[in-house]
Amino acid sequence: MNTKVKGALMTLTGGISWGLSGTMGQYLFSKQGMDSRWLVPIRLFLAGVLLFIYCFIREREKLFGIWKDKKARTLLIFYGLAGVSASQFTYFTTIQLSSAGVGTILQDLSPIMILMVTCVIAGRKPKIREIFSLILGILGVFLIVTHGNVTDMVVSNKALIYGIICAACVTVYNMLTKPLTAKYPVTVLQAWSFLMGGVLLELGFRSWRIDYHPNMMGIIGIVFVVVIGNIVAFTVYIKGVEYIGPDQGILYGFSEPITAAVAAVLIFGSKFTMWDLLGFACVFLMLAFISVGDE
Repeated sequence: MNTKVKGALMTLTGGISWGLSGTMGQYLFSKQGMDSRWLVPIRLFLAGVLLFIYCFIREREKLFGIWKDKKARTLLIFYGLAGVSASQFTYFTTIQLSSAGVGTILQDLSPIMILMVTCVIAGRKPKIREIFSLILGILGVFLIVTHGNVTDMVVSNKALIYGIICAACVTVYNMLTKPLTAKYPVTVLQAWSFLMGGVLLELGFRSWRIDYHPNMMGIIGIVFVVVIGNIVAFTVYIKGVEYIGPDQGILYGFSEPITAAVAAVLIFGSKFTMWDLLGFACVFLMLAFISVGDE
């Protein structure tokens, strides 16, 4: 299996994991009464502890060595706090203020930001293939989430702001992936990112003061978003981006809204409509189109 195919499969898997995690987040907020200020610090910290233990056993030298590398240390702080951790909090807060669908479509503004940054850095104009792929992907997500009716996208100003910030944060960690993974394992980056974000958010929100006690289903949901939404999703996605780059990686990440739509049908009983079918067709056409390589 060549690196391009491997990277595509990894980013697709990461997107699917995020889609499932977002759906679970909506369940935890709407059915279990959780608050993103309580959930996100806990999930980040727990995921960080698990990955730290793994890296301490398997990658001990690089686990601590990254802090001795001045350039890598600076990138890691931006990557972990402004990228990974901030995107997690803003994404789940957007879901809490609206829904998993709205959170997903706002987060998926990031390909536009990534394409702009990539073109500026490379000093080039967007290729026709890239523009067409973005249009197809965003159109597909729009159709899936709104069913062609823009009035269904009515969201609060807070949800809109959090969603756009989330897209910017996703852009940050996508753009910083390659220079970091060139020297350090993805698991090391994620361990420190989750730990830093978990501690900072816990102290910032004083989450221990939030009076909430999860029941058994709540605990199962927390375990799910920690393992699937954090450890699995970020690790395989970032590894995939290392292989194929952020500009294509973020496009394969459109598997997230597809997964969220399927989960909504299976779990919440939502109906699968012609709009969903058209949206799926646009996204899969986009995936096929960007897989053909440069023109």
